[in-house]
Amino acid sequence: MPVYTAPTRDYKFVLHDVLNMTKYGNLPGFADADADTIDAILEEAAKVSEQVLAPLNRTGDIEGCTRHDDGSVTTPTGFKDAYKQFAEAGWMGLSQPAEYGGQGLPQVLGLATGEMTSSANMAFGMYPGLTGGAVRALLAGGSEDQKQMYLPKMISGEWTGTMNLTEPHCGTDLGLLRTKAVPNGDGSYKISGQKIWISSGEHDLAGNIIHLVLARIEGAPEGVKGISLFVVPKHILDKDGNPGERNSLECGGLEEKMGIHGNATCVMNYDEATGWLVGEENKGLKIMFVMMNEARLGVGLQGLALGEVAYQNSLAFAKDRLQGRSLTGSKNPDGPADPIIVHPDVRRMLMDQKAFVEAARCLVSWTALHGDLEEKSDDAGQREKSGDYMSLLTPIVKAYLTDKGFESVSDGLQVFGGSGYVEEWGMSQFLRDARITLIYEGTNGIQALDLVGRKLAMHGMRPINSFMAELDAFVASGGNDTTQPFLDAVAATKAQLKDATDWLVENGLQDFNNAGASSHDYLQLFGLTCLTYMWGLMAKAADAGDASDPFYANKLKTGRYFLDRWVPEGGMHLAKVKAGAASMMALDAEAF
Repeated sequence: MPVYTAPTRDYKFVLHDVLNMTKYGNLPGFADADADTIDAILEEAAKVSEQVLAPLNRTGDIEGCTRHDDGSVTTPTGFKDAYKQFAEAGWMGLSQPAEYGGQGLPQVLGLATGEMTSSANMAFGMYPGLTGGAVRALLAGGSEDQKQMYLPKMISGEWTGTMNLTEPHCGTDLGLLRTKAVPNGDGSYKISGQKIWISSGEHDLAGNIIHLVLARIEGAPEGVKGISLFVVPKHILDKDGNPGERNSLECGGLEEKMGIHGNATCVMNYDEATGWLVGEENKGLKIMFVMMNEARLGVGLQGLALGEVAYQNSLAFAKDRLQGRSLTGSKNPDGPADPIIVHPDVRRMLMDQKAFVEAARCLVSWTALHGDLEEKSDDAGQREKSGDYMSLLTPIVKAYLTDKGFESVSDGLQVFGGSGYVEEWGMSQFLRDARITLIYEGTNGIQALDLVGRKLAMHGMRPINSFMAELDAFVASGGNDTTQPFLDAVAATKAQLKDATDWLVENGLQDFNNAGASSHDYLQLFGLTCLTYMWGLMAKAADAGDASDPFYANKLKTGRYFLDRWVPEGGMHLAKVKAGAASMMALDAEAF
């Protein structure tokens, strides 16, 4: 059976030593997040993840969800009780507004506990995760009545939430959607259409499911300009705000998926279901993007989370499995062979995993902190800067961390050798679960196009220029013999990113195919630059740490591996960016 131990020590390092969260104690939410409180929350989240959720991960994969003839769905054995414990302990409201029943703590702390949940049981974590995104969308666009009606029960976990975008003919291109909304004349609408791949669309965990559904009001403009957002509950609320009449919607079927079997991924049929407009007519996509961006950051977190649990299991296996002898002499002379961790190529895979997950954890935490500052800082300039970073970095966090997270899981399976290909060891499940992260909430190719096509030019390139200026300032801050190599690496990757950005600005406008052809490697270079910066921040924090604590020395050793083995890839990505579209588009379609 797979094992999982929550990385509480590493999170304490990131939140305290690197981000120094207590310095924001004057801001709303942060005042209640002193160091002791943060540590206590991390420890309690670890217990839930390790003791309640992780033991159910294999069960969820084997059993999956079951749809019954009446359209109802039951989750795998143990999920319902685990969800009850999870909700009653207040985990779903950790970072939600106190005015609606949440605890109001920073989003960065909620993200830390979210990683633990996803590592322990990714399929389970999607139920509360999607609910959190739906809460954010209603906070952004819902009326006060809608907020009072739905948010307290969603934040408490009594009800859950979903997002309904995709249709059988319509994935990323939402302008093609056909789900329609017809006014009832009383402020409500009849919603009719079919949505597919709806995660957590039907289940037995909560008393109501609040669906956020994109639809087109009759007579609305074609394309994305005519899309509205509706709240469509599974049970229509009665006059007292309790679930009442069953709405005319149902799960028409469960998708047979490669992974995340414990999450109910549904075909949802809406047959003149009653729904209510969220925000203004024809402006629903803007509100839904609040939830989509929240979900994209959450998916990036899943890439990290699965990379972490795969690393833990491959490391344990490498220390235990005896095969061959060390190239420099036996390290286990009393045994028939040495543990495979002595072999450099096994070390390569383990170090790649370790160097990635530690930098990725720092990046998602750093990004989430900027999300908090965008919302809560009392400095207008800081709010603007943090908002710019959130827009700029969302596609990078989503795509780069899932690309590399999947590679990390694959390396973990490889460490197991033939055992990794056998289901009982659990690595196959991690690999299958991880594969969806590169696809949903906008494929990674779409994220790259979003980055080069929209995010770079935002506000006259202010976000990217601000980010590069921050890297320059970090390099200029200076270092010592230990930290200077990290600063040099930040300077090098930043220079390559600047070169790639200048090339795209010049050549992408001349031929849009150049932008499209170079987008993947540009995002990879940007992601590498981000992780290099994170290793720079961590190196400075570790260098200032307690010299008697081996944690800090080991952090620096891992960082130096990253400098040697990851940073050189920047030159490769820059060369690919500058290759442009000519050879990629040379073949006629018929020649393939």
